[in-house]
Amino acid sequence: MADDRHDLARSNRFAGAEDRRDTNRYPAAYRIARLKRGSDVGLAHVRNVSDGGMMVHTDMALAPDEKVEIMLSANMLMAGRIVWSERGRYGVAFLETQDAEEIVAALMHEQKAESYRAQRLPVDAEAILATSSQAYPIDLVDISANGAGFRTTHSLEAGQIVELLLPGDDVRRTAVIRWSKGDRGGLWFSIPLDRNALALVRGKGRTH
Repeated sequence: MADDRHDLARSNRFAGAEDRRDTNRYPAAYRIARLKRGSDVGLAHVRNVSDGGMMVHTDMALAPDEKVEIMLSANMLMAGRIVWSERGRYGVAFLETQDAEEIVAALMHEQKAESYRAQRLPVDAEAILATSSQAYPIDLVDISANGAGFRTTHSLEAGQIVELLLPGDDVRRTAVIRWSKGDRGGLWFSIPLDRNALALVRGKGRTH
C-alpha cells in the first residue's frame, strides 16, 4: 500500500512536470514490456501509462535523458526518453503523444486472444531441467514471466511436467512443456517469475 501511494505521488509529479494537461494515467496491471536501450535489451514492469508517458520498474540502469524503445506487445512499439529515476523506477516521456486509453484497450484485447504471448527477453543461458527420471542442462533462448524457449538434445513431450533450475538460482520451479520439436521447445511456468528472477537470468547470460 505504501509503495502504491509513493508511485501515485511520483506519477502526479511526473505528469505535472511534463504536461499540466496530462492528468489521465491508466494502471497497466504490471504489464511486462520489452525495453531497449541501444543494443541492451531487458524487461520492465509497466505500472501506469498516460498520453505523455509511463512509469516502469526495471533492473536496467537507465540515465535521465537517455532514449529508450518500449515494446508493449508484438504490435505496439513506442519511443521515449527517461525523465526521472528512483530505486529502479523510471519515468518515461513519449517522443510522440499517444492515446493511453486506446493503448490499454488494445492490450486488454490482445491478452484475451488465444495467440497471446507475453513479451520475451532473448537470452543465452544454461538451466537445469529435471524430469521424473533424470536431470540435464538445457540452453534457454528466451524467457518471460510466464514461460521460456529452450534448446535440448533430449526428447520431451507436450504436457510433460518438469522442474527447472534457473542459472544462479536455487529454487526448483515447476513447469509444463508446451511444445517440443527437434531440438527446440517451449515451457510454461506454473507460477509466473517475478522481476528479480528475470533479472537474474538476464545477468547470468553467456557472452560471446
